[in-house]
Amino acid sequence: MSLDSHIEKVLWTKFQISKRVTELASQITSDFSSVSPPPLVVGVATGAFLFLADLVRQIQLPISVDFIRAESYGSGTESSGAPRISLDLKLDVKEKHVILVEDIVDTGNTLSCLIKHLESKGASAVSVCTFLDKPTRRKVHFELLGDGKYYQGFECPDYFVVGYGMDFAELYRNLPYVGVLKPEYYN
Repeated sequence: MSLDSHIEKVLWTKFQISKRVTELASQITSDFSSVSPPPLVVGVATGAFLFLADLVRQIQLPISVDFIRAESYGSGTESSGAPRISLDLKLDVKEKHVILVEDIVDTGNTLSCLIKHLESKGASAVSVCTFLDKPTRRKVHFELLGDGKYYQGFECPDYFVVGYGMDFAELYRNLPYVGVLKPEYYN
């Protein structure tokens, strides 16, 4: 079974993704080169793992990396609107600048929940670096913490996308590009 045959169209190729990740890493390196202590990069599992890996390998700073998991989709295509943290951080974020690395910012529910959680743990600032942003789907206005910055890879049209770490029912994460999943595979 070829997963490629399940894709209606490719939105971003692996080459476009690689170029954009390099640009984001360069911007983060520049923005945080004089910040002490260096930021803590927190990947939002599981969707952001490929983006996180590619991004941190190109950030030229002495960063630490951790993961957090917030679940709001289950095996569906719509966010439940009530994310819950199912895997918490191992590292202490107290008085640190945290860069949350997300695969996609959709409704804003998960991001809002995560920022509040990091604030409750004492983070001094929270920035967000999202691979995809879907502002047309935003339902919750989230505020960055402290002098946090917002980094966006690509603005995503309102399609159900998979690939480059993003899944449907835990499949398609391994596609090297981002594509629109044909409706017959998720309806």
